Amino acid sequence: MNARGAPAPDHYLPHHYWEDRARRFAVEGSGLAAVCSYGMPEFYNRMIHYSQYLALRPWLGITPGTRVLDVGCGVGRWSTLLAGRGGIVTGMDLSPTMIAEARRRAELKNVSSRCRFLVQDLAHLDAGETFDLILGVTVLQHILDPEALKSAVQRMTEHLAPGGRMVLLEAAPVSIADHCDTTVFRARQRHVYLDLFAQAGVELRAISGVDPAPFKTWLLPHLRRLPRPLAVSAVAAVTLLSTPIDVIFGRVAVQQSWHAVFVLQRTGGANAA
Repeated sequence: MNARGAPAPDHYLPHHYWEDRARRFAVEGSGLAAVCSYGMPEFYNRMIHYSQYLALRPWLGITPGTRVLDVGCGVGRWSTLLAGRGGIVTGMDLSPTMIAEARRRAELKNVSSRCRFLVQDLAHLDAGETFDLILGVTVLQHILDPEALKSAVQRMTEHLAPGGRMVLLEAAPVSIADHCDTTVFRARQRHVYLDLFAQAGVELRAISGVDPAPFKTWLLPHLRRLPRPLAVSAVAAVTLLSTPIDVIFGRVAVQQSWHAVFVLQRTGGANAA
């Protein structure tokens, strides 16, 4: 449940769920409601996006011609950013409507010549080439089936060029935090992802934090019980309290962070630039 009163579905069918979200929100403003927190106010999703950008910024300094794969690209917010920096970007997503919107936004930003977009399931990824950078932002946390999750990580690894870098931002608290889990989301403990990466043959080169302020995770499980005006006010208060903490301490407060950025490389590859 969220501030608009839209509950998570009883039965999570990923193709249907993400296509429905895209049809509702992909063309609405920045499209962040389609790819960040479902149904939450725009100011809240903008804060999430900005925190993600600050956490990812050290790893997105690409050179022109860098081959980029943006998995779960949504409306193309990272694809268009990297294409604007000269990257040759492939974006993939489960939802055809997301992909259509990503193409439209790439054209509006005059980067469509450096972008291609594919409708694919990450667990069966087949992009036809390898990449210097693979980026995924809050994608694995929505893959609930353990075998599909394992397959998704393996398929990304197989698409990573020698010496390439994989950068993944996921909800990955150090401690158990299943009070925020829903039928569409899992806040897996950080060690679960580290084990998955090791099994797939990628090694951790760096890890940083995103959002150490605890207020959002305290509030979100209780929103469904609040009247909507009170829920919106509570979200605004939490956003106001969280933003300075996340902006100032997000990258360094790794152990306290709710999300983590994993920077990975295939085992045995040359050092990433």
